[in-house]
Amino acid sequence: MRIQKYLSQKGVLSRREAEKYMKAGLVKLNGEVVRDLGRQIDPEKDKIEIAEALKNEINKKITIAVNKPRGIVCDKNHDDSKTIFELLPEFKNLNTVGRLDKESEGLILLSNDGVVTRAVTGYDHKIEKEYEVQVRENIRPWHTKKLEEGIKLEDGVTLPAKAKLIGKNKFSLVLKEGRKHQIRRMADALRLTIENLRRVRIGSINLKGIGVGKYRMLAKKEVESLKA
Repeated sequence: MRIQKYLSQKGVLSRREAEKYMKAGLVKLNGEVVRDLGRQIDPEKDKIEIAEALKNEINKKITIAVNKPRGIVCDKNHDDSKTIFELLPEFKNLNTVGRLDKESEGLILLSNDGVVTRAVTGYDHKIEKEYEVQVRENIRPWHTKKLEEGIKLEDGVTLPAKAKLIGKNKFSLVLKEGRKHQIRRMADALRLTIENLRRVRIGSINLKGIGVGKYRMLAKKEVESLKA
């Protein structure tokens, strides 16, 4: 087994990252620096070490904002569809903060900071998530009023929300909860057919400057704003 494959299977580094750090002399095999990318090892006998500087880098808390394309799933592993971690393999060691289903697009956070994850997905219902929803039917004032008041679903009535018409077939919706397929189920209850669902904001974080399929690293003050 090659060192890159071993580190990837252990979840320490992606293969691409392992190659990068081997070339930089940051990986040791049985106490000696190894730069040969074709080097084979026996995981049962050989000892792989990562330079302390790299360990610190791996353990550093990171949160990124990603503009997820439609058709990409948020799971770590998926047999039938491309995952967000295949789209961004260099962040394989991070976790998704909440979810966007395969047919939805827009803002998703990836992080290894448990405090960020709890703040965004916990049951305190404090952080707003804003969506833009395109439907097939014409939207009436009673639709947005009902979305704001709450809709009875099989797992209970949704919390009060903010809804605004931004086109005859398009509205924005701001939620503070995140039930599975919540917006799609709310639309079904109102006999609205969703054609496009895009998340544009989580708290103060938005998609500005992030192209489809791209990401940006969150600044420290942005991460603190989520935690606060």
